[in-house]
Amino acid sequence: MEDIKTSGFESLKEFYPYYLTEHQNSTSKLLHFIGTGLFLSILIYAIYTNRFQLLWITPLVGYGFAWVGHFFFEKNKPATFKHPFYSLASDFIMFFDIIRGKVKI
Repeated sequence: MEDIKTSGFESLKEFYPYYLTEHQNSTSKLLHFIGTGLFLSILIYAIYTNRFQLLWITPLVGYGFAWVGHFFFEKNKPATFKHPFYSLASDFIMFFDIIRGKVKI
């Protein structure tokens, strides 16, 4: 039986508070921030320079940093495994919330 805490999300607005509970460790949040920042940088650079072959590395960079944060610092499973779209969107929301000072590292 699936835990109610990790199932049944009907919106991103409902999911994001849960997402934040899975990101309590400062090092993990920093790794997520770095991974998302590198993802965006590579994406912008690839588009600007028409070097689309660089895009294959974006999931490795984005997820690589995040998963290190989960497996070694949070000691939990990434939400990506059960909620891939909400989790991906929440990565970007947390990234910009960190920039705005709404989420502390």
